[in-house]
Amino acid sequence: MTTVRIPAGWPATEEQARAVQDELRERVVLDEPGPPPGTGHVTGVDVAYDDERDAVAAAAVVLDAATLAVVAEGTAVGRISFPYVPGLLAFREIPTVLAALEALPCPPGLVVCDGYGRAHPRRFGLASHLGVLTGLPTIGVAKNPFTFTYDDPEPRRGSSSPLLAGREEVGRALRTRDGVKPVFVSVGHRVDMDTACAHVLRLTPRYRLPESTRRADSLCRRALREAVAG
Repeated sequence: MTTVRIPAGWPATEEQARAVQDELRERVVLDEPGPPPGTGHVTGVDVAYDDERDAVAAAAVVLDAATLAVVAEGTAVGRISFPYVPGLLAFREIPTVLAALEALPCPPGLVVCDGYGRAHPRRFGLASHLGVLTGLPTIGVAKNPFTFTYDDPEPRRGSSSPLLAGREEVGRALRTRDGVKPVFVSVGHRVDMDTACAHVLRLTPRYRLPESTRRADSLCRRALREAVAG
C-alpha cells in the first residue's frame, strides 16, 4: 500500500480548482474509438473516505478484459486533498487514485471510474480528469444521472437512451440487467460512446455494476479499514 501526500501546488480553493478544470478540459480527446471490448486489460478505480480521520483510500484493480479474471491490484492511502464541493470531487480523489495506478505492476489499459466523464456540469468529471493526466483511455460509469435527464431505456439488457443536458448528449443511460435500473455511462478520454457502452456490457455479465467497479470498491474499503486500524 502506498501512502500519498497532497501534491505541492494542489488547488486549495474553488476558484483555483475551476481554473485547472478549464485548462485541462481543452486536452480531452474525443475522436478516438478506444480499445476494442474484450481485449487487453480493463482497470476499475474507486475510493473510500473516512472524513473524521481526514483519510481517503484508493484502489485500482486490473482485469483481463476477455475473462474478467483479476490480473493485478494496487492501493494507496492519503489525506483528503480538497473539501467536498459538488462538481469538484476529482480534486478530493485524484492524488490517491494516481498513486494506486502507479502501484500496479502492469499497464492498466482502459480505466473505468465510479463516476462521471463528460456527464459533468463543466464537462470534466473524474474520468476525464484522470484520462488527461495519465494519457489513458477512460470512461465513467455512475449509479445515478447527477443533474441530467433521460428517458427510461427499454427493459431488456443492452437498451440505452441519451443522457441529456438540455439538447446536448453527455452520456447514456444503459440497461445492464433486464428490468433493473440503468447505469450512466459517459466518455472520459480517448474512447467513444459506443465503445464505452460495449465495454460496460462486457463488464456486467451478472450484476448491474461493472465487475471492475465492484472489485475496486471492495478493495478500497478494505484498504481504508486496514489503514485506520493501523
